[in-house]
Amino acid sequence: MKKLDTPDDLSARKQTIARHFSSAGDYDQHANIQQTVCQYLLANIAQVKQSSVLEVGAGTGQMTRLLAEYIQSQHWVINELCSEQAATLQSILPTAGIVIGDAETIDLKKNYSLIVSANAVQWFDDPLIFITQSVQRLQSGGQLIFSTFTPNNFLQIKMLTGQGLYYPDIDEWQSALVDAGFEKIELSTQRFDLPFSTPYAILKHMKLTGVSTNQTQVKSNSTQTFMWTKSRLRQFESDYWQHFSVQDEEGQPIVHLTYEVLIVSAFKP
Repeated sequence: MKKLDTPDDLSARKQTIARHFSSAGDYDQHANIQQTVCQYLLANIAQVKQSSVLEVGAGTGQMTRLLAEYIQSQHWVINELCSEQAATLQSILPTAGIVIGDAETIDLKKNYSLIVSANAVQWFDDPLIFITQSVQRLQSGGQLIFSTFTPNNFLQIKMLTGQGLYYPDIDEWQSALVDAGFEKIELSTQRFDLPFSTPYAILKHMKLTGVSTNQTQVKSNSTQTFMWTKSRLRQFESDYWQHFSVQDEEGQPIVHLTYEVLIVSAFKP
């Protein structure tokens, strides 16, 4: 098993991200949207037989398990930021090279026939760099397929707190793919509005899936600290009910959290 980048090698921001996900022990029980997206990615992989596969940001192995079951490849490289996931990922694909480290900065080699990333690229300091990195890592005719999120993701949280990741919009992704020389480019979005009994339940859900509102990333890649206080939490709950409450089928008040997923598939000429 190959390991690169200890936590001390990561930037302060990436160390924070790694801590959030390493403490999200029940991630798979709550990341239902992410699992649905993994199934969609799998269904859109053009070839079952591959010569060399790279997965970027494997996390708990949701996508890795699907790849191991359905995709045949002579060579596997699985990358993940959190060292705590290394043993799990190795158990899913015993023959794979497991590369622990920041995919944005480490050398993940080249000549892959398939590069896959599920729900991870949005954590890059510069998400669009993933496109230029991928075209360099792919062999001719190779496929890049990944999911990320649009600026509408968690729109309720952004509106009420001003906190959230910077997500490039679909036009920015399209331009980056074209500029990098990709062809057969397909971009699609899917929106999911998840119901919750209370706004506090939404915050708990976000924490259980590794997402924290304690830091926001803006386009300049700087971060600003955001801390919850009792008064801020009370105001957040009151505002959430006021702006986003609806009734369920039984007439009970609920609130929604919006996920808007962007799916990208493209091929290197």
